[in-house]
Order: sequence, then structure tokens, then C-alpha cells
Amino acid sequence: MLVLFETSVGYAIFKVLNEKKLQEVDSLWKEFETPEKANKIVKLKHFEKFQDTAEALAAFTALMEGKINKQLKKVLKKIVKEAHEPLAVADAKLGGVIKEKLNLSCIHSPVVNELMRGIRSQMDGLIPGVEPREMAAMCLGLAHSLSRYRLKFSADKVDTMIVQAISLLDDLDKELNNYIMRCREWYGWHFPELGKIISDNLTYCKCLQKVGDRKNYASAKLSEFLPEEVEAEVKAAAEISMGTEVSEEDICNILHLCTQVIEISEYRTQLYEYLQNRMMAIAPNVTVMVGELVGARLIAHAGSLLNLAKHAASTVQILGAEKALFRALKSRRDTPKYGLIYHASLVGQTSPKHKGKISRMLAAKTVLAIRYDAFGEDSSSAMGVENRAKLEARLRTLEDRGIRKISGTGKALAKTEKYEHKSEVKTYDPSGDSTLPTCSKKRKIEQVDKEDDITEKKAKKAKIKVKVEEEEEEEEEEEEVVEEEETSVKKKKKKGKKKHIKEEPLSEEEPCTSTTIPSPEKKKKKKKKRDNED
Repeated sequence: MLVLFETSVGYAIFKVLNEKKLQEVDSLWKEFETPEKANKIVKLKHFEKFQDTAEALAAFTALMEGKINKQLKKVLKKIVKEAHEPLAVADAKLGGVIKEKLNLSCIHSPVVNELMRGIRSQMDGLIPGVEPREMAAMCLGLAHSLSRYRLKFSADKVDTMIVQAISLLDDLDKELNNYIMRCREWYGWHFPELGKIISDNLTYCKCLQKVGDRKNYASAKLSEFLPEEVEAEVKAAAEISMGTEVSEEDICNILHLCTQVIEISEYRTQLYEYLQNRMMAIAPNVTVMVGELVGARLIAHAGSLLNLAKHAASTVQILGAEKALFRALKSRRDTPKYGLIYHASLVGQTSPKHKGKISRMLAAKTVLAIRYDAFGEDSSSAMGVENRAKLEARLRTLEDRGIRKISGTGKALAKTEKYEHKSEVKTYDPSGDSTLPTCSKKRKIEQVDKEDDITEKKAKKAKIKVKVEEEEEEEEEEEEVVEEEETSVKKKKKKGKKKHIKEEPLSEEEPCTSTTIPSPEKKKKKKKKRDNED
């Protein structure tokens, strides 16, 4: 059996001397402990050396792609076909290609892998004529060349330029806002009415740069910057302005600031065009899906296009809203639905109730576009255009769902309420963990004392009520007795009066002055006197 062994120096073909020892796979490494033992197992039959690093790189790239190099094909035809023996190879794919093109029987098994490992460990002793220093230098050079080839470096595929361009664009926007605000405030002391008439910042700076002092507005021609109506309004406002007078030095500094604003604005437009071209070259599908600015900000936030391609769709959806996400997780509230992707045109043109749904769908399609741009060889934007058309159709159906009229049995279905998930946070109640009483003994004793006091007070109140009722009953009985006595006394008086009328008529002139009720003893005495008189 022959063995094909690839090195950084060249191709080596070994002849296996003792095939019986290959049957013991676990103990095969012992046969390659020393160069002497290794020479008893295999022997070098042919060695084809590379001339330079470029030839070695071409040979190895062909092997990695599953192809046979011309140099390898010559060696196999010359050596292996003549030997009429099977060839052991380390790569099964390469063995299939050799068998297909050269009609040679190839072997690939765990035994072959162990044999290759043993040959590699004793390569210096098995391949004569190659110094270890030369072998190390060839290995290092081939590694560097192969890395450069694998990277497939292209100036059009550098996403670092996009990261720097979008960062610079944001910085320019901030600086422009500060400069323009300072310019309006500064010149507003001299001509405050101009800021209300001209709202565009760039036009404001251009007019200010051309005219300067407000006295020059009457003779200045501003038709290239302003329409006729606005120009007439500016000239009229300049004549009756309430601003203060400033010196020429102040006007010079203000004009210098205006030139800076105009130059920065022009550079910003140039940088934006550069960013558009870069995005269409590096990530055309992402640009179609979310736009140049949003796509560039996503790439800058992830660090590179490859890092962004490794993110899931849910991560891309909330990329840029990390603070809100962790705040929501900490406070156990609803997590954010969108981050940087919120500024995409598709999300912006939807109604508020559908923004979350559209951002989720857009994130899913955007991730597909990112991976296609990062790992695909095709640079067309056909996939992005197709996915955007699907999203726009889906958005149209969502927006038109409530507008379409429903007739028949569909009205009942339309009345069904939409399910809305409500995040309810359930807290753990630790009161059920312990069977011991929650209050202390002292508190229990105090509670018992309070209860005793309450019961005693209630009992006293009940006794007082009973006494009051008894007293009331006694009073009622006494009143009844007095009433009975009064009625009996009245009857007796009537009888005595009748007797006096018959015997001794009373004088009408003496009225009855006593209104007191006579006691029973007096009544008895009167009765006795009357009897004696009779």
C-alpha cells in the first residue's frame, strides 16, 4: 500500500513495509516513537519538491477545493500507476477525485489517519534532504500566503470605511447644529427679524455671508437664495429693525463662522454620497431593506458586517435600545419592540399599533439580507427588492384590515376582541413557609389583657342597663299607685260635697285655696268629724 503525504515543501509518497501492524490501531503510535522504528513501518518512495511559495500555495488551494494539481497528477501517473497498489489519502474528497480522474483505488479510514499522524511526527527522519529550518520557513510562508488567499481581500468589501463614515456624519450633524445656533444668536443681536423670516439654516448663512451689515440689505440682490416675496419682506424688516448696532470686527467674525457652516454643510453632502456608494457596494440588500443610514448604523453598532450577520433577528430588532432593554428586565416591565430599526422607512410609515409587528418582520428579513451580503458571492440586490415588496404587501393588508367593509357572517367574526398579552408579575408570599405564630408572646399577652378589659367593660355596661331598667319599672309602678289614689280621693270628695250641700250649704264666695292633695290620715280624721257631727 502507498501513502500520499502532503507537506509545505512538496509531495511525498511512502511505501508501507509491514501492513500487519496497521491492524492494531490503538498501538500504532508506538511504532513511530523513534525514526528507526518508523523506517521499519514506512519507506520514502518518491518526493516531489516545490520550487517556491507560489507553487506551494497553488497546490494547497487546489487540494482544499478538492481538485488535483498538474504537478500531483504527474506524480500519481508516474509512480502509483506503475506500482498497481492502493493509495492511502488523508482527505476522502480528494480520494474520490483521484479515483474518478485517474482510475486509482484510494483508501481513507481511521487507520490511515493514525498512519499520517505517525509520519508527521517523524517527518524529519523519514524525508531526507530537507533541513528542519527550511521546513519551518516554508510552513510559515505558506501559512501567510494561504491566509491572504482565504480572506479574498477586496477594497470594495471593507466595512471599516462605513463605520468611520457614519460616525463622522453624526459628529458633523452635531457640530453643524452648534455652529448654526451660535450664528443665529450672534447675528440676532444685530438683525433679529431675519431669523424668523428665513427658517432654512444654509440659506440664512448664505444671505448673511453675502450682505453682512443690515444696512446693505436695501441694495443687495438675494434672488439667487430667496424668492421675491421673501426678499421684499427681508428688505422691509431691515429698514425697521430693532437690532443693535455692531462693529465691523464683529461682522467679520460672524461672516467667518458662516463660511465654516457652509463648508461643513457641503462636506456633509459629499460624505453622504460617499456613504451611499459604499453601502450599495458592500451591503446592497441591507440598503434596499432599511436604507443607507440605518444599515450603516447597524453595522457600526455591531462592529462589522460579519459580526452583525452572527446576530439573531430578535437582537437586530432591539439593537441600539440596550439601556431600555436592561431597565425593563430589571423592573420586570415590557421590553422594547425596536431600536435603531425604528428609523427605517417601512416602520415610519405604519400606524402606531402595527409598528411592533412590522419591526419584527423587517428585522427577520433584514437578517437574511445581512447574511446574504456578508457570505454570498453575488453582489446584486434582487433578494432585498423581493423581500421589501413582500413586507410592503403585508403592511398594506394590515393597514387595510380595519377599512374593508364586512358583510354577512363576517361581521360577527369582526366583533371578536383582539387578544392582548398583559404581563402580570407574581410575587412569592413567604408567609406560608413557617407554621410558627407571626406575633410574639408579649403581644399575645397584651391582646388577651385588652380582650379581658373589653369583656369587663361590656359586663359593667350590661349591669348598669339592668339597674336602670329596674328603676324605671319601680317609678312606673309608683306612678300607677299615685294615679289610683288620686282617682279614689276625687270620688270621696264628690260624695262629701253632696252631703254638705244637703245639710250646710257652702258659701259661694269662699274659693278653694288649697291645691295640695290630702294624705290618707287626714282623710280618716275628717271622716270621724263628719260622723260625730251627724
